[in-house]
Amino acid sequence: MKRNSLIDTYLQNYSVGEKWELTANDTDNISQVVVIPAYAEKEMLFSTLASLAQNPTSSLEYSFIMCVINNRDDSPPAAKEDNRQTIEYLDALVRKTPLKKFNADKELYPLLVSLSGAGLKLGYIDASSKGCEMPQKTGGVGMARKIGMDMALRLLEKSSSLRNLILSLDADTLVRNNYLSAIKHYFTRGVKTAIVAYEHQMPLDDAQQAAICCYEIFLRYWVLGLEYAKSPWAFHSIGSTIVTSTEAYLDVRGMNKRAAGEDFYFLSKLAKTGKIDYIKNTCVYPSARPSNRVPFGTGKRIQRFLSGHYKEEYRLYDPRVFKVLADWLQLMKNQFICGEDEILMKAQRIHPRLKSFLTDSGFPAVWSRICRNVKDEKTFARQCNDWFDGFKTLKLINYFTAEVYPQINMFEALERILSMSGRGVTLNAQTTIPPLAKQLEILQYLREIT
Repeated sequence: MKRNSLIDTYLQNYSVGEKWELTANDTDNISQVVVIPAYAEKEMLFSTLASLAQNPTSSLEYSFIMCVINNRDDSPPAAKEDNRQTIEYLDALVRKTPLKKFNADKELYPLLVSLSGAGLKLGYIDASSKGCEMPQKTGGVGMARKIGMDMALRLLEKSSSLRNLILSLDADTLVRNNYLSAIKHYFTRGVKTAIVAYEHQMPLDDAQQAAICCYEIFLRYWVLGLEYAKSPWAFHSIGSTIVTSTEAYLDVRGMNKRAAGEDFYFLSKLAKTGKIDYIKNTCVYPSARPSNRVPFGTGKRIQRFLSGHYKEEYRLYDPRVFKVLADWLQLMKNQFICGEDEILMKAQRIHPRLKSFLTDSGFPAVWSRICRNVKDEKTFARQCNDWFDGFKTLKLINYFTAEVYPQINMFEALERILSMSGRGVTLNAQTTIPPLAKQLEILQYLREIT
C-alpha cells in the first residue's frame, strides 16, 4: 500500500487530531518534525527552543518545531494561566508581531527577541484554551504527544523526502547544536526507530546533583542488566530521546494516550517491529527538577530523594534477577518443538519460582497457542518476543525482587553486573554511599558504555 494511503487510513481510524489546529509560520519543504508537549512550561520551553535554534540554518530549513500547549479542564488555574501566556508568546513569534509588549518579563524577553530572528520553522497547537482542552479521562503527556505526532504525520504526508521523521522532545530538555542534522544523517541508513543519547542537566546544588546522579545510574543499570541478559528490550525509555520514521509510527498505530509511561509502552511496541537504534553522536539534556506531575519518572524520583529518605534510593535490583532472565531467554530461544510442560520443568531448574511466575502469567495457554500458529523458527521467535515483551520483562524482574532477591546496595550491584558482563572494571566505591565526586565519576563511565 502506498505511503499516502497508509497515512490516510491511520488519520481516519486512529488519529486524535480532529479537534486541534496548528498555528504555524512555515511548513514548506520539511522532512522532520520536533514535537514538544508543554504543560505550564513558560519558564523552560523558550530555552529549549533557543537550544534548537543553535542548530545550523541548513538543518532548520528542513525541520519544523511544534509545541503542544496542553491542559485539561480540571487543571489548576495557575497551569492554565502559564499556558495562556506561553501561547501568547508563541503566537507573537509565529506571526512575527512586535515583542515589546513582553519586555516586562526580564528573563524571557531576551530569549523571545533572539528566537524572533533565529529562522525557526515554528508552530503551536492550542490544547489548553477553553473548548480546546484535552479530555479529563485521557488528558496527559501521552495524549499531548499523540496530538502533536498525529499532526506531524499530516504535515509530512506532503513531503517528497524518502525518509520523514518525527522527533519527540520535552519542553525542559536542551539539545546539542548538531541534534537535527545528526538525526537526519543517521536515518539515511534505513533505520526505522532510534533513541538519542541523553545526559541529565546537572543542578548547581549538591543535593540535587546527588539526586539526579542516583536516578540516572538507576536508569543505566537497568539497561546494563538487560544487555547482560541479551534481552531485546535493552534500551532507554525516555520520551525526549525518541525518534521514529513515519513508517514505524504507522506500523504501531501511533502514540498511546497514557498519562505516564507512554514512552516505555510506545518504544515497546516499536521494538516489536524492528530494532531500536542508538544515536550517540548527538545528545539531549533533560531537566533534573523535582516534580509530582506523574506518579513515577525523573521528577518523582528526584522529589523522593530530596524528601530526606535518600539512603533508600541507593539500591538497585540484585544482579541475580538478570541471571534468571538471561537463562529464561536462552531457554525460550531453543524450544521450538517442546511442549509447555517440558519447558516449565526446565524453567524450574533455572529457579523454582520461575515456574510459578510463568504459570501465573498464563504461559501454558500462550505457549500452546504459539505452537499451533507458527511453522518456522523465525516466526516462532517473533511470537515469543511479542508475548514476553518489555512489560513482561519488567514484571519478571519485579516479581523476583519482591519474592526472592531484594534490592541491594547500588555500587555493589554495579560492580557485580559489570563483572558478570565481562567488563574488567573496578569502581572503587569503597563505601556504601561514596562521595558525590566519585558518584559523578561512576555516572560518567556509565554514560560512555550505555
